[in-house]
Amino acid sequence: MTKVLVSGATGTIGRPLVSQLEDAGADVRTVTRELTDPVALGAALDGVDAVFLLWPFASAEGAREVLELIGARRVVYLSSAAARPHEVEIERLIAGTAREWTVLRPHAFAANALRWAAQVRAGVVRQPYGDVAFSPVHERDVAAVAVRALLGGGHHGVVHTLTGPRPLTQREQTRAIGDAIGLPVRWEEEPPEEARLRLLGLGWPAPAVDGMLRGLAEQGPATDTVEKVTGVSASTFETWASEHAADFLGTMRAARIHEYGDASVISLEEVPVPRPGPGEVLVRVAATSFNPSEVGLRTGLLRDVLDVTLPHTFGWDVAGTVVVGAGDLAPGDRVIGLIGGAAAEYAVAKADALAKAPRRIPLADAAAVPVAGLTAWQAVFEHARIGRGSRVLINGAGGGVGLFAVQLAKHAGAYVVATAGPRSAAAVRALGADEVVDYTTTPLPGGNDVLINLVADVPASVTELAEEFVSITRPIEHPRAVRFVARNDPSQLAELVALIDEGVVDVTVDVRPLDSLAALHHEAERGLIRGKIVLKVGK
Repeated sequence: MTKVLVSGATGTIGRPLVSQLEDAGADVRTVTRELTDPVALGAALDGVDAVFLLWPFASAEGAREVLELIGARRVVYLSSAAARPHEVEIERLIAGTAREWTVLRPHAFAANALRWAAQVRAGVVRQPYGDVAFSPVHERDVAAVAVRALLGGGHHGVVHTLTGPRPLTQREQTRAIGDAIGLPVRWEEEPPEEARLRLLGLGWPAPAVDGMLRGLAEQGPATDTVEKVTGVSASTFETWASEHAADFLGTMRAARIHEYGDASVISLEEVPVPRPGPGEVLVRVAATSFNPSEVGLRTGLLRDVLDVTLPHTFGWDVAGTVVVGAGDLAPGDRVIGLIGGAAAEYAVAKADALAKAPRRIPLADAAAVPVAGLTAWQAVFEHARIGRGSRVLINGAGGGVGLFAVQLAKHAGAYVVATAGPRSAAAVRALGADEVVDYTTTPLPGGNDVLINLVADVPASVTELAEEFVSITRPIEHPRAVRFVARNDPSQLAELVALIDEGVVDVTVDVRPLDSLAALHHEAERGLIRGKIVLKVGK
């Protein structure tokens, strides 16, 4: 196993480099401040075969002593395409001491665009030289070339000039960032002399300012070095912008609680946009939905049932647009899912936990589908096993789950008897119920094959009304009764979406703004919620 020492391991290149080296099976050690400490560096070098050197200073002072300690090992040095005097001197020193050496000279990093983050959030990037084109390189590609040079052969004495796959002007880069975050961002040209005075006013030394402005004024051609070395095409700037969308977005609104209590504990706050991890996507939320069980979550009644960490962001249902893709999902895909934390402008989810959103209904309306739709699907098809000719009584058909259950039971070929109050009876009948019973005035009818219970108050007499029982609330005391909590099943969700797009299942919702969440909790506690309510988040 090759032992590699990486300096600057927490930096832009160091983080992906360490990850890729470990994936390749290398034994990785890291140094940061210890680089210029002879004792610490000597200890870190013990047994090391190869060194990745990132020199963190603007002069070569001290580099000779460090390289003498590194000695006759393989060294890969991260220089730059600018080949500034101190970089040229370090390259010369490495060539004179290392057993094998490789120099990486990247042109501008794509990550340099992060300095625009505050301006991007304001919608205008004002910088000089907007129409000068160069080829920004993804930090992951620089790391990938470094891995080949550290672990493989054929790179001794080679200077690799690294760029992205094609030149873009800074104006075009700004547009790509706007596309990635889904917000309009325009370029505004800043005269170079104004930029110089601005940077000097921020305390930058004049040589650094002048060097940076000279670099921005130079066109930068693209090279194919990344593809030649790694066998994979260099990443585009658009890919980089999509992956770093959260860095530009900054903060978002989210409906959260910090403690259990009444509805007053719910607040809309500015919190950081979450960053997706491996296999995860970042979703721009169009809407979430209100589920009555969240009242129990808010009061603490479900703390022993659900894995909840405070502060907690509401919203189990999500409907939105992928910003950062993963797996089979790409930026721009419209998705729905049962994920948690969706009562916010952005949410993170496992890519394989989501399904493509229905095309036939508005995206915000689709937030009604995951929890209620999956609960109804599993009640009808898995637990009640309803088929053609079954007689099913759906108790609580006017709620969010009930409206789906009525339609799915009819689709399965059942004769559907539905209970509903006066305010929801018409909606239940319109969705296909064969009989609608007003539970406020009429006893529940018997003679049913299955009773699906969706309400909290279950009288003991229900055991006389059917042969089998399925409940999503309280257990029903009967040997042929089951109570269940719906699980996330993206394949079932995809089947439900197909039925929606075919017109077999309708989605009827009441749309409210996100800031009405506390009021909805009040309404739910007073028994005033009817049907399915979605909370619109996006514009």
